Amino acid sequence: MSEYMQQYKNVAEQFCLLGNILSIEPYGEGHINLTLLVTTDEKRYIMQKMNTRVFNDPDSLMANICGVTQHLTARGIETLNVIPTKAGESYLKGDECYRVYDFIENTVTYQKVTDKEVFKNSGKAFGEFQNYLAEFDASKLTETIKRFHDTPKRFADFKAALTADVCDRAKTCQAEIDFILSHENTYGIAMAGLADGSLPLRVTHNDTKLNNILMDAETNKARAVIDLDTIMPGSMLFDFGDSIRFGASTAAEDEKDLDKVHFDIDLFKAYAEGYCAAVKDSITAREAELLPYGSYLMTIECGMRFLADYLSGDTYFATKYTDHNLVRARTQIRLASEMEASFQAMSEIVANILK
Repeated sequence: MSEYMQQYKNVAEQFCLLGNILSIEPYGEGHINLTLLVTTDEKRYIMQKMNTRVFNDPDSLMANICGVTQHLTARGIETLNVIPTKAGESYLKGDECYRVYDFIENTVTYQKVTDKEVFKNSGKAFGEFQNYLAEFDASKLTETIKRFHDTPKRFADFKAALTADVCDRAKTCQAEIDFILSHENTYGIAMAGLADGSLPLRVTHNDTKLNNILMDAETNKARAVIDLDTIMPGSMLFDFGDSIRFGASTAAEDEKDLDKVHFDIDLFKAYAEGYCAAVKDSITAREAELLPYGSYLMTIECGMRFLADYLSGDTYFATKYTDHNLVRARTQIRLASEMEASFQAMSEIVANILK
C-alpha cells in the first residue's frame, strides 16, 4: 500500500464514491491545493486538500463553485462535478478540508502556448464559459480573495512596499519603479467602470491560464474549464486580459533575457478570434473597446505585484533565487509596455472579429 493510500484512504471513504478504492496517488502540477487521483474498481476521482491559508472561507468558496457548476450542468455544459460527502456536504470539513470531483476522462492540459490553434480553442472555451454564465447573478458570488483585481488597491500596496523598502532593494530596480509610478492614471478604468455600471458585473474565473482548460485528448477541442477556486464577481476584462498576459508572450514569465520577451500580436489575434466569437452576443460595446486595455491592465498589475513582493522580501510568491520576483516584474513590464504601444492594432483586431 502506497504512502498516499495509507494517509488519505480514510478521507476518501468519507465521500460518496462508487466502488472500492484501489489506489490514491499525487496528480497534476498545481501549487495551491494538494491534488490526488483516487481510483476505485468502478471509476476515477480527483480529491484535493484545500489550501485554507490562501482561501480562508471554504464555505463561500464551495458555494461559489457549486452555484456555477450547477448552473452550467443544468444547461448541458461539461464542467466539474462536485461529489458530496456521505454527510451530504460539498466538502469534508475539519482542521484539514477536502473535496472530490469526478475525474474527466480522455483529456489533456497544456502548460504553455505552443500552437495558435490550441490558444484559439482556449479563447473559445473561456469565451463560452463567460457566455454561458452571462445570465448568472454575479452579485451572489463571494470574493474568495478580497479585491483580487482591484488594480488601484494593488498600486496602493505597491507604494506602501516602496515606502517601507524593508530590504533596501529599491535602489536595484529604479527603472521598474519609475515605470509603474508613471502609469498611475491608467490603473483605475476597470474598477471605475464596474462602480458606475458602464462595465457589467460578471462571473469571472480570474485564473484563465491555458492549463486551466481540459482539452479533448483526440481533437484538442476544449472540454471543460477547471480550477474554479477564484470564481468571483468581476469584469470580463480580467479574464480576457489574464489569458493574453499568460499566453501571448514569447517567453516564460521568469525569463531573464528581456530580448526574448515580447508581446505576440498574432497570438493575441488567435485568442481574440476564439474568445470574441464566443461572446459576440453578450459583450457590450464598452467591454469590446476595453479588451486591449484589459490585457495591459492584468499584465501591469501582475508586474507591480511581483515588484512589491520583491521590495517586501519575497513574502508572497514562491521564489527560487534572490531576484526571482524582480525578473518576473521585468517581463511583465516589458509586455505591458509593448501592449500599450499596440493598442490601436489590438483594437482593430477586436473590432474586425466583432463586426
